[in-house]
Order: sequence, then C-alpha cells, then structure tokens
Amino acid sequence: MFVNWSRIIIASTAAMLALGTVGCPEKFEYKPRPAYSGPAPSLPDAPNLPQPQIHTKGDTYSVWGASFMLRSAVHNKDINNQKVTIEGYVVKTNLDDAPECAVHESGKADPEGCNAPVPTFWLCDKPGDKLDDCIQVMGWVSNFAQVWKAIEHFDKTKDDEEPEPVMDDYWGKEIPRPLPAKGGQARVTGTYTTTFTGASKGTAADPIMGILTFHEIEWIKEPPEPATLPGMDKK
Repeated sequence: MFVNWSRIIIASTAAMLALGTVGCPEKFEYKPRPAYSGPAPSLPDAPNLPQPQIHTKGDTYSVWGASFMLRSAVHNKDINNQKVTIEGYVVKTNLDDAPECAVHESGKADPEGCNAPVPTFWLCDKPGDKLDDCIQVMGWVSNFAQVWKAIEHFDKTKDDEEPEPVMDDYWGKEIPRPLPAKGGQARVTGTYTTTFTGASKGTAADPIMGILTFHEIEWIKEPPEPATLPGMDKK
C-alpha cells in the first residue's frame, strides 16, 4: 500500500499552526486607575492600657513589679535573694486549711505521718486577684501549733494593754501581731527569691511569682477579722 507521506506532513503542519493560532493569549492594554479618593476609613483609637507599676511608693515594690523584676534576665540580679519590701493585700492564708493533725497546743509534736504545710499567706496587688498572680509569704511562723499559741496569747490581752511579744519556739523570732488574715493591706519586708528552704520537710518553690521569706510587716489596714484555726473558738 502506497502512503503519501508528503501530504500527511503538510496536513500535520497546518493543524499545528491552527492550534498555535487558537491558543495564543489575547493581549490587554494596561489602563492605569486613579488612587482611591473616597472618604477616609474611620478607625478606633488605640486603647490606652494602664501600665502596671513596678513600685507603689519609693523603693516599695508592687506584687507585679517584684515578680516582673524576678523573671527579668536584665533585672533579676537586682532583686533575687535580696531584702525587699512588697506592698499588697492579704487575699488568702492557709490557716483555715490546716490539717487537723497539726492543729493543737504548742509543746507537742505533730503525730507521725502528719504532713502539714508551712503557714503561708498570699500578697496580691488587688483584693480580687487570682492566687497565681500573687506572692506567697512564708517564714512568719514555723507551724500551726505556734499559731495556736499566738492566738491564745493575743485573746488574753486586753485592748488597752501593751501586748507582750510572742516568740516562735523553733525559729526564735517574734510572731507578727495581728496575725496575717484575709482583707488586710500591708507592706511586707523579707528576702525575695524563687524558693523557701525554712520548712522542716522539703522545699517550696515558685519560679514565676517568687516567695517572700518574712522579716517584718507594716499594716496599712489591719485585717477586719482576726486569724483563727479550725476548731478554735473565736473570742
């Protein structure tokens, strides 16, 4: 059978040229448009957020200010393990949560297996702050039996009498009067760092907010109700 190759080649070439013509994209002429000339969009002002204070008065730190300095790579050395004064509100103590085995008169040891925490209160910038935003204060009394002793002594002191100091039998330091209780506002001086090592069992740590080891307290507003322990009668 005879094949006319020249005719096939010519037909193929014509088809390819036709396809190339059809597939060629249309050219569009660029027509510049004027810039937007309508009314300017109305945007809200940037919010004026209050800046937390590092200090409340003089060299006295706010709770946020002290914890900010402690977390700062630049300022940590200026506050870590230093004696500082921090001002705030007592939002909570753990006296109401004291385990029954640790609530007793002084002079007797806790029973075996009684794992009681160190008496602690939380100092916050505002009365309604969450505990995660507050600084724990430890070292103001060694155990709940010493709190019991202080409460009994304070209850026996008349309002017009000059109270005698109550000393902690284990730490040899004066127990603060009034005892820290919810609702008070104070300036607390102590050594500030991320741990507390004065407990007889274990070490407490808070790398975010830090822990203040108590030296002394100045009440701006005393607690509205005196501190107490579970099972103790309020006088």
